[in-house]
Amino acid sequence: MKSNLSELTPLAPLDLAAPADENLEVFKPENVCSKMIRYKVEDGRLKRLQFTGGCDGNLKAIAALVEGMKVEDVVDKLKGITCGKKNTSCVDQLCVSLLGGSH
Repeated sequence: MKSNLSELTPLAPLDLAAPADENLEVFKPENVCSKMIRYKVEDGRLKRLQFTGGCDGNLKAIAALVEGMKVEDVVDKLKGITCGKKNTSCVDQLCVSLLGGSH
């Protein structure tokens, strides 16, 4: 089967300079495809989770699924999940951030 590369849609550029919401925590993950994670914790619950870069649809789905969950429940479910041959993942990096940024 022959493919035509000209038919492929280019990826959207990463907007790392997006307007910063001063109320959101900002975390730069390591060794994953996403380049930035923004979120807010209110009353011990995760709110307004946003990933910049990475697998756009999957990360939007994860953000929707964990919206409003207790931080400890998010960490219990997602900590330690790996991606491919990496020893971490975008959601594992979220947990690193939620736990205070220690690896």
